[in-house]
Amino acid sequence: MATNKNQQTPTQESISKLEAGVLKYKKVISISVVAVIVVVAGLILLNTLYLKPRQAEASTALAKGQELFAQQQYEAALNGDKTGYIGFLKVIDQYGCTDAANLAKLYAGLCYANPGKWNEAAELIDDYSAGDDAMVSPAAEAALGNVYAHINKIDDAVSCLKKAAKMADKKVENGHSVSLAPQFLLQAGILLESQGKTSEALEIYEKIKKDYVNSPVRRDIDKYIERVTK
Repeated sequence: MATNKNQQTPTQESISKLEAGVLKYKKVISISVVAVIVVVAGLILLNTLYLKPRQAEASTALAKGQELFAQQQYEAALNGDKTGYIGFLKVIDQYGCTDAANLAKLYAGLCYANPGKWNEAAELIDDYSAGDDAMVSPAAEAALGNVYAHINKIDDAVSCLKKAAKMADKKVENGHSVSLAPQFLLQAGILLESQGKTSEALEIYEKIKKDYVNSPVRRDIDKYIERVTK
């Protein structure tokens, strides 16, 4: 799923400060405003004449990589094949300003993770800019957590998994989650156990039991609770 970045707007405080400085710096501010208009106009033109066509090209390349990834042909997906597909790494390099290139970072990281190249995987997945979707972004955050666990950055891994759970959490009418969150939380709890942080792990397991009654993860949660309360 592509990720769109929202443009930031000035806060009311920054606007007030700008207004307060108008009289003293009128000439400078006027020049600055003209510069901003030129930059914005240039960005609009760039988006119309450059970014949109490049986004289409990048998306086409990405789609082929996704097919190879689904077929578990990770090396070809990452570096390209003999049919003209350029690979996720070149999509990132050649189309770096597009949403497709952003998503290619996630795929490339997962391609590195599959043969156990964890440091390379961590770098790329961490560079992926998450959106506000309910599936891809939480999964990306959880993937980063798993990669951190493999390079023994356990605290970072737990933090990512907790964040992924929060991102994934979607409520239904009865107030209980049916999202991927409990799976991510369970992984965090197990990592906490590995550090001897049984009280923190217990807190997570009890949360799963209480809040995620519709999740398959909850069915076996008592054994985890029992394990950390012996």
